Amino acid sequence: MKHVARKRFGQNFLHDKYVLSSITEAIAPAPDDTMVEIGPGLGAMTEQLMRTLDKMHVVELDRDLVARLEKTYNPAKLTIHAGDALKFDFGSIPVPAGRKLRVVGNLPYNISSPLLFHLATFAPQVQDQHFMLQKEVVERMVAEPGSKTYGRLSVMLQWRYDMSLLFVVPPEAFDPPPKVESAIVRMIPVANPLPCDGAVLEAVVLKAFSQRRKVIRNCLAGMFTEAQIIEAGIDPTMRPETVGLAQYVALANLL
Repeated sequence: MKHVARKRFGQNFLHDKYVLSSITEAIAPAPDDTMVEIGPGLGAMTEQLMRTLDKMHVVELDRDLVARLEKTYNPAKLTIHAGDALKFDFGSIPVPAGRKLRVVGNLPYNISSPLLFHLATFAPQVQDQHFMLQKEVVERMVAEPGSKTYGRLSVMLQWRYDMSLLFVVPPEAFDPPPKVESAIVRMIPVANPLPCDGAVLEAVVLKAFSQRRKVIRNCLAGMFTEAQIIEAGIDPTMRPETVGLAQYVALANLL
């Protein structure tokens, strides 16, 4: 029986065999990897990965899809975690000593940013992440200071990851086709992030980009004096989108 994609779960199922093959090649799974897929859907990517992997984990919210996966796969090969990825403890997946978790997924557009921030809390336990996301979101993630797409998402994720946009995926590769282009992003956790309190950095960045057309001195008024902004190595007349990650970290460390 055909599964009807549910809008409330942001379901768009990837079916293009060339795209699936390209993603698998980018991920380059090894048989003994501990890999978890977020939102396996109808299992197109799961099937590709399990051709190489000895076993695998998936996190799926849709109960109908969970039941479908349970009927399709041997539980010794596929461990199904039924639940919301936004609340899932990725640290609960057992990983052999000296190894780290690999995470993949076609992330629902409607929860992509909060899910990325949730996953960032597990970054020290992760080897890498490969995700399909809305192209616009990936462009914001990898944006350099000075670009129009550089913002809060860029700073917060670049603090934790080295990231690259691998390739773009057209709408027709999905069923139903979304109204936007998608892209594959590779995220490799930074071994030694710049020392900083993440919550404080988040507060600084959030305030800075809340009025991105203003100069940084005005954006951060009430949080920092002009002297402190200069102390962090920032020209007070710069705009938020031209301030680099290290400078935002320096500001956070002044608080």
